Amino acid sequence: MSHRFPENVQHPLKRLDRYILGKYLKTFLLALALIIIIVITFDVSEKLDKFLEHHATLWQVISIYYLNFIPGFVNLYSPLFIFISVIFFTSKMAGNSEIIAILSSGVRYGRMLRPYVYGAAIVAVVVFVLGNFVIPSSNQRLIAFEEEYVKSKATNYYSNLHFQAEPGVQVYAESYDVQRLQAFKFCREELDANGRLLRRETANSITYDTSTNLWHCTAYSLRSIDSLRRETLTLERSIDIDFNIEPEDLNLLSTRVETMNTPDLIHYIHREQMRGTGTVKAAQIELWQRLINPLAIIVMTLIGVAIAARKRRGGIGVHLAIGISIAFAFIVFMKITTVFATNGDLSPFMAVLLPQIIFSIAAAWLIYKAPK
Repeated sequence: MSHRFPENVQHPLKRLDRYILGKYLKTFLLALALIIIIVITFDVSEKLDKFLEHHATLWQVISIYYLNFIPGFVNLYSPLFIFISVIFFTSKMAGNSEIIAILSSGVRYGRMLRPYVYGAAIVAVVVFVLGNFVIPSSNQRLIAFEEEYVKSKATNYYSNLHFQAEPGVQVYAESYDVQRLQAFKFCREELDANGRLLRRETANSITYDTSTNLWHCTAYSLRSIDSLRRETLTLERSIDIDFNIEPEDLNLLSTRVETMNTPDLIHYIHREQMRGTGTVKAAQIELWQRLINPLAIIVMTLIGVAIAARKRRGGIGVHLAIGISIAFAFIVFMKITTVFATNGDLSPFMAVLLPQIIFSIAAAWLIYKAPK
């Protein structure tokens, strides 16, 4: 026989969902707000001399520096604070015998986990949006502010640049001046499929003309080789040429992956794979971290519930000690796999996914063993 609840009476399970979800989000936001205040306080005390030395106004410090600092901090430490928050309020519920009362009333353990998963999904979506679209533009403003008001001077000069501009085209420059858009001791080589030289261009200096989108070359020489391996040498004191490269290709600052949104980052990875540079792995790790790491919030939530829902002697202190140990192990394992991907043969995708898989299995085992 089924029972109908009056329309003005809330279903008990709906009330349970609202109760747990409210505790989940309120505890997380409170913990995050407190730690942000503490971190900003210490950061201000450390950088105050730099702000005063470079005449940064209070409004600039707040609206540019810290307003763009907070999203990155939230994105980076959300899994850890979610984990601690879940352990904290769930331990209090267990200590007050609320978990026992919920399960004794006939609510299945899996059903009790539903509001936790709802809360984790909400935070994971927010973190995903922040990491892929908001934080890159915030990092651009943050880096620009640091270079003007915190650091002594931005790097505007690079040496020994070498990359593949397109398949079969190698580019080298002894140095590049970012502000002047000028490279020195420039060389561009075109090779055939067998690696034989077809065309070699050199110049003492090349300067980009923004009005014509051409490179102005001095002491230019062109050595071309035809299909019969006959060479032709052309010399010019000065000439304007389109080398099919942009100033950004020579500016290492423009390759900061943390300042690119995800579509730009994907385009950058494809370009660098074609060019054969050594920055591809770091960019791929950054991409997969943005796409996969939000799952850590759900994983850490489930582990936190499985640990804290059990009533223990020692209460919340024991739960926090166990939880912090697991969180530390998770962070260390993520760092280890990242190192293996950067310096070894582990793929960036597996380096990011492997910790999630292992700790997801741990979460499933803890939930299976939890008293129900």
